Formats: sequence, C-alpha cells, structure tokens
Amino acid sequence: MADTLRIDRSAKTLRTLALERMREAIMDFHFQPGERLVERPLCDQLGVSRSVVREVLRQLEAEGLVQMIPGHGPAVAKPDLGRTDEIYELRALLEGIAARACATSATDHQIALLDAALAKLLEAWASGVPAEVMRATASFYEVLFEAADKRIAWEIVTGLNVRINQLRSMTILSQNRREPAIAEMHAIMDAIRSRKPDAAEAAARRHVETAWKIARDALRLGTL
Repeated sequence: MADTLRIDRSAKTLRTLALERMREAIMDFHFQPGERLVERPLCDQLGVSRSVVREVLRQLEAEGLVQMIPGHGPAVAKPDLGRTDEIYELRALLEGIAARACATSATDHQIALLDAALAKLLEAWASGVPAEVMRATASFYEVLFEAADKRIAWEIVTGLNVRINQLRSMTILSQNRREPAIAEMHAIMDAIRSRKPDAAEAAARRHVETAWKIARDALRLGTL
C-alpha cells in the first residue's frame, strides 16, 4: 500500500503532489467512504511529513472529500443525498445549456474538436479504467463549454468538479453503465452535429439524469 501511494520528488511541491495522490486515492476507492484517515500511516504511505498530511487533509475537507468526525478525526466523506441532488440539478441545467448553445452556434472546427474529445472518451471506456474515463469525460465537457462560449458556467462546473468526480467515479463503476453512457454521449453529439438545440439539450439532461438516478438509488440503499 505504501508503494502505491508514495510520491516522486519533482518540481511540484510535496503538498501538491500529496494532495493529488490522496484525491486520486479517494476517487479510486483506495480509501472507502467513511474510512478514517490516520496521520501516521498516511505519512508512511505518502512519504511526507505530518505537517504536509495535515495540510492535505484540510484542503480535502474544504473540497468536501474529507469530513471531521468528532472524537474520531478525519474520514473520507460519505456523499449526502441532499447535496448530491443539488449537484446533479446544477449539472443537468448547465450541461443542457451548453449542449443547446453548441447545437445553435458551434463552428465546424469546434464540432470536430468535440468529436475528437468523444473519441478519446470512448477509448477510455474501452480501457475499463475509471480514472481514465473521468479524465476523458472532464476533457469532453471542457471542450463542450468552450465551444458553447459558456465560460462562467464552466467556472461553476470547475468549482464543483471534485465533488462531481467523486460521484462520477461511483456511477462509472455501477453495473451495466458503460453501454448506456456511450449511447447517451452519442445522442448528445448527434443532436449537436444535426444543429438541433432542443434535442441536444434534452440528450445532455437525460445523460445527467440517468447518472443521477444511479447515484440516488445507491445512496438510498447505502451502497455508496
């Protein structure tokens, strides 16, 4: 376990490297929701000082990935149903708006960039590696919002990205999600290429709402 988390020295600060490694470990379920995060073992696993670990845990707490449990200390945060609903509501709204704008005004060059981003996303799904799927998905949406000229909306999404990716990592791992997700992404792109704003917005919202249902059901059943 120590070898999988230990970081290499580089131009980045140890704090930044440790933060990235811990964030990835939480997203990949190396640490489970609700699991305590004890400083001394983390120091050994990451190969950094206790002061760095404390800074990282404070940052992860600010991002919503870690919560302080009275009498027990820091632990991996468990997704909250109410907050999860709000995040998916915002995603459905903003991604729908961006898809509509792309279908309305994106240039042929921008659509080609979207097609290229979708191709990379399909490669990531084929790899079966959740972290690759999350990175490719985030890249696709960055291109989408850029093509839509919705920069403020993208800033909002970026601010939510850590929590979005925590939820996304859970839905990606759900049974039988791969093929429906791919079909949903194709539907978004088909509508954008066909210059059908209503269809593009509906497809984007449908994609989010499907993932939303998976996350909501899992939270209610206590499997997330």
